[in-house]
Amino acid sequence: MKRRTLLTTGPLAAALVAGTVACSGRIQTNQGGNAPAGDGTTIPQLTFPSEVAENVAGIANFNPFAPNVTSRTYFYEPLMIRSSMNCEVVPWIATEFAWRDEQTLVFTIREGVTWSDGEPLTPDDVAFTLNLRKEYPGADDIGLWTDVFGAPAESVEVEGQDVVISFSGLAAAKFDSLITAKIMPQHVWGEVGDPTQYVDEAPVGTGPFALGSYNGRRLQLTRREDYWQADKVLIEELILEGNYDATNAALKLAAGELDAYWGEIPNPEQAFAAKDPELNHFWYAPAGSTVLTYNLTKAPFDDEKFREAVSQGLDKDEISAKATYSVMAPASQTGLKLPYAENLLPEAYAGQDTVLPFDTAKAEELLDAAGYTVGADGFRTLPDGSAFAPKFLVQAGWIDYQAAADVIVRNLQTMKINASVQTSPPEAVDQAKKDTNFDLLLEYLHGGCEVARNLGSKLSSDQVPTEDTVKANVGRWEDPATDEIIAQLSGETDPEAQKELTGQLVEIMMTKYPVTPLFYAPARMIYRTDKAEGWPSEEDPYGTNSEMLMIITRLVPPSAS
Repeated sequence: MKRRTLLTTGPLAAALVAGTVACSGRIQTNQGGNAPAGDGTTIPQLTFPSEVAENVAGIANFNPFAPNVTSRTYFYEPLMIRSSMNCEVVPWIATEFAWRDEQTLVFTIREGVTWSDGEPLTPDDVAFTLNLRKEYPGADDIGLWTDVFGAPAESVEVEGQDVVISFSGLAAAKFDSLITAKIMPQHVWGEVGDPTQYVDEAPVGTGPFALGSYNGRRLQLTRREDYWQADKVLIEELILEGNYDATNAALKLAAGELDAYWGEIPNPEQAFAAKDPELNHFWYAPAGSTVLTYNLTKAPFDDEKFREAVSQGLDKDEISAKATYSVMAPASQTGLKLPYAENLLPEAYAGQDTVLPFDTAKAEELLDAAGYTVGADGFRTLPDGSAFAPKFLVQAGWIDYQAAADVIVRNLQTMKINASVQTSPPEAVDQAKKDTNFDLLLEYLHGGCEVARNLGSKLSSDQVPTEDTVKANVGRWEDPATDEIIAQLSGETDPEAQKELTGQLVEIMMTKYPVTPLFYAPARMIYRTDKAEGWPSEEDPYGTNSEMLMIITRLVPPSAS
C-alpha cells in the first residue's frame, strides 16, 4: 500500500459548508451536481456506510455523548489513537504523554489546532472536557472518575501546555479508554448544561471534515482546508449513507456505489474479492478471539484436566472453516492476539506454536487418566461414575456460532462425551450467563492493548456477571492469585513489568485452560481500490476499522501510488 501526496481542494467545498439548519432540525444545502473533480493528487469522493442506525436516521445530532450520534468519528477528535493491531500510540490532539509518577498522567496538548469556527484549541478545552465528566457522571463514558479498572481521578488541571491528571491510586489500565475521550470546545459546550441532553446540530470540532449536508439519510462531509494536518487528508468529500445487509453491501461494493464496508459478508473471497481481484479487497483483522467458555462452577468443567482434554480434542481448523470460511485463523491458547502481540509472550512460549494441535487420541488419553471412563452406553461418566450430558448453549440466528457449535459437539462426541446443541434466543443466552444456567457456550475475548482490561477481565473475579449485568468473566474463574496479577498489571506503567505480569496470565491460560480460544474474531474491512489506496491489509496492518480517523490520513488516490 502506498502513502500520501500533497492535497488540493475541490471548488464545491465552500458552498457545501454554507448550509443552514432548518426548522425540522435537518441540515439543508444546495443539492445536485457531481463530486469535485480530482487532479490526481486528491480523492474527489468516498462513500462509507452510515454511522447511525436505520431506526434513528433523520435526527441530526452530532453529540458524541448521545446514544445515537449521527457521526462519532469525523468532527470531535481524541487525545491520541492507539492502533488495535500494533498497539502503537499515535499522537493526535495530544503530542505526547508521560507518567510523572504512578498516580499522575501528563498530556502535552498540540499547538496550532483550531476549531472549525476558527477559535484555537487550548489545554483548557481538554481539561474542561475531562472535568465535564465529573460534573455530569452520565457523560463519563471513559470511567475517568470511577474506580473501574483503576483508581478514580482526583483532579484535572492545566500547567502551561500540559494537562495533568492526578489519580487517587494506581490507574494505568485507564489509559486506553482515557485517550479516546472526544475533546469538546469550552466556548460552545460550557453553555449547554448536561452534555448528555444536548442536541448538537451544528458541530464545532477539530476534525478533518466540516458538515456539508444531511437529509436524514445521506450525510455529506467536506474537507477542512484549515485542518491541523490537512496535508494528510486527500478526501475532498466523504459520504456516509445506508445501513446495508450482506447482500446489499456486496452489490453496492461491486457497483462502485460503496467504497468500503465494515459489516459481515460471509465468504468475502467468493462473494466479493474474486469478482475483481484488481480492485476488490478485504482484510479481516483479528480483533480478539472467540472462546469456548465453561461453567466453572459445576463438574466436570471445574476440573482443569477435563478442560485440557477438551481443548486438545477440538478441531480448530474445521471450526474456523465452518464459522468463518477459514478467513480467520485458529486462535492461540495464550489469549493474546498473535502474531501482533508477540512482544508480550513470555520467553517460555516465544517462537512456539501456541495454537493447541487437534489430537483426539491425546484428548482421550487425558480423559482416561483423569477418571472419565466410558460407560456401557458408549459415553464417558464422571469420576464418581455418574452420567453427564453437557448442553452447548448457542444463540438462535447467530450463524457463525451455530456452525462452530456443531463442530465442537461433534468433536466432543468423538471424545465419547455425550454433548448436544441447545439453541435459544440471544436474550435467553444472556439470562443464562447471569444465572450461571449453562454448561458450555461461546464468548468473545477482546484482544485490545490493555491486557488487564481484556484478557484480565475474562479472569477477574470482580468481572463475574450479576443478576442484572453480563460481565466479561462469564465462566466464573475465581482465583485470588489471578486477581492479584491483574491488580498489579492494572497499575503498572513500566513496559517490562507489564510483560512479566502478562506472562503470568499467559501461563494460567496455557496450563489451567479457564477458557479455550478457538478462532480469531474479525474487525472487518472490505474495500475497493479504484478511488483510494493505502487501506490497512495483512501486508500493512497499521490499524482496523476502529481507527478510521487515522486511516483517512493514509489513503491516497491510485494515480499517486
